[in-house]
Amino acid sequence: MDKKTILLMVISVLILLIMLWFVGIDKVISALKVANLSLIGLAIVTQVFTYFLYTLRWQILNKIADMDVSIKKLLPMVLVGLAINNITPSGRGGGEPVRAYLLYRDNKEYTFDETLATVVADRALDTFPFVILAAITIASMALFFDFDVWLLVVMVLSVIVILTILIVLIYMCINPVFGERVDNWIIGLVRRFYKKNSEDLENKIHNAIVGFQGTMRMLISNKKGLVYTITLSFIIWIFEIIRVYLVFLAFGANVNLIIVGEVFIVACLVGMIPLLPGGLGAVDGLMILFYSAAGVSTSVSAAATVIERLISFWMATILGMVILPYYGSSVLDKISFSSSPDEIEEAIENETDD
Repeated sequence: MDKKTILLMVISVLILLIMLWFVGIDKVISALKVANLSLIGLAIVTQVFTYFLYTLRWQILNKIADMDVSIKKLLPMVLVGLAINNITPSGRGGGEPVRAYLLYRDNKEYTFDETLATVVADRALDTFPFVILAAITIASMALFFDFDVWLLVVMVLSVIVILTILIVLIYMCINPVFGERVDNWIIGLVRRFYKKNSEDLENKIHNAIVGFQGTMRMLISNKKGLVYTITLSFIIWIFEIIRVYLVFLAFGANVNLIIVGEVFIVACLVGMIPLLPGGLGAVDGLMILFYSAAGVSTSVSAAATVIERLISFWMATILGMVILPYYGSSVLDKISFSSSPDEIEEAIENETDD
């Protein structure tokens, strides 16, 4: 992690501590003491099972793209990707190119364009049910919750932006003419901001987009695979909500499962806004605020939120960072969204020479 990321993480944790101080740290500690450890353990098991479901969905997409990789190999990559998502303020997208790179590096017979396409498809399939659930949630909460108009506007705009990006990605793959326009637009930006020796970079971008489109079209055309993966995506979100519900049950909170799901979806929406790593601080505060508004005592809301975030945020982050050195963190530091397949291959060669 660079200094900026560490600073943002520290700021996020300080925001959470300040919120807990206002709630009353002694009250939160008292609530933690009476928590049902068996239910918390079940919530942890639910989260681990969710990691498996994430990996299974990605494996299915890889098989559709003629990339046969075992769950045993994919699971550590998923955890590293989740960890990178959590520590970078990139709208929960910082870990995706890293995940694609790890799959490319571990299986040299595949190109980076192919692995990136399956990762983007995986992210799109995760986003599709989320957009539907977010739209339903915002409509429901606008009716039953009393919150400021600006917050409603931010949530609606966030859903629109996410949906727009999703539609553009899919449409550019099924419509070659539109894909060519996107290609030309990106190359136009390169020519504007990258004056020196831009021709080579333009060719790399064009080849990457063409390769990406081909793999994505293969994924989209497999209707049976899409049905499996979309269904699996909805199941994953259901298990995510169940995990949160189990945590609140552990504290004896009498809260409706639908309310838990609605607040969780809104919190995830805020977490996708690239402000702080993983939405840390902002997400926690919002969860405490809305669960309290739903009738759960502030101390229980705060205690349950702390445990929930330890399970959903910190467990994946710690596991992923522990696994990361296995792949060579020094090389991953060189990889970014702008890295081309050639640059990645050069990084691998340099690592081998070292």
